[in-house]
Amino acid sequence: MRILGIIPARYASTRFPGKPLADICGKPMIQHVYERAKMSGGLHGLIVATDDQRIYDCVRNFEGHAVMTDSDLPNGTARCEQAARIFGGDFGAVVNIQGDEPLLDPVMIDEVCGMLEDDECATLCREMYDDEMSSPNAVKVVMSQQGYALYFSRSLIPYKRNASTLPIYNHIGIYGYHMGFLKEYVRLPDTPLCMAESLEQLKILEHGHKIRVKVTASTHESIGVDTPGDLETVRGIMNAKV
Repeated sequence: MRILGIIPARYASTRFPGKPLADICGKPMIQHVYERAKMSGGLHGLIVATDDQRIYDCVRNFEGHAVMTDSDLPNGTARCEQAARIFGGDFGAVVNIQGDEPLLDPVMIDEVCGMLEDDECATLCREMYDDEMSSPNAVKVVMSQQGYALYFSRSLIPYKRNASTLPIYNHIGIYGYHMGFLKEYVRLPDTPLCMAESLEQLKILEHGHKIRVKVTASTHESIGVDTPGDLETVRGIMNAKV
């Protein structure tokens, strides 16, 4: 099965407008993400899906592939679905790659690609650090014995009423979808838990579908850039590696 990697990238952002074009060690952030994703051996194509001409031109300038999508799409998943239709090709699945992860480990993309051999929807998690547990921005996930998501929450789950060494898992926002499922998913109506937690993936569970979750083998440090402060942290890490 041929798999298309898609990086949704919007210019508008409440906390950090224009962050895909933010400079990191001489390159825009979107270029760092694109180049990291290109290292994956599981992808058969890679594009940026944007609604902004500046981002589109930037990607074309570093000889990447980009697709212009509608500006009124509700989320990155819908942007991926539209971009896949516009781009075309005989792709059987899509991997949605976050555009604000300039330290992305391509191993994670490979892991999701491998999961799509057996499952129509897949994502990753890792053990949570202590300082993340109380943060609503760190999304927690619990899984069944078979490795499928039971629930995602901004609250701490599970609640350890009894002394336990049970790990707490942090959801990693990279998703894989079979193309047919992606087309169905974006047309599903929002659901009560999805809206209450403001977590798009809960819509999948509430409509009765499964999400395969794997604990990533990657130990690579990856920081999502949500604020200018996060950008400075990433710049420091990259500068230290030079």
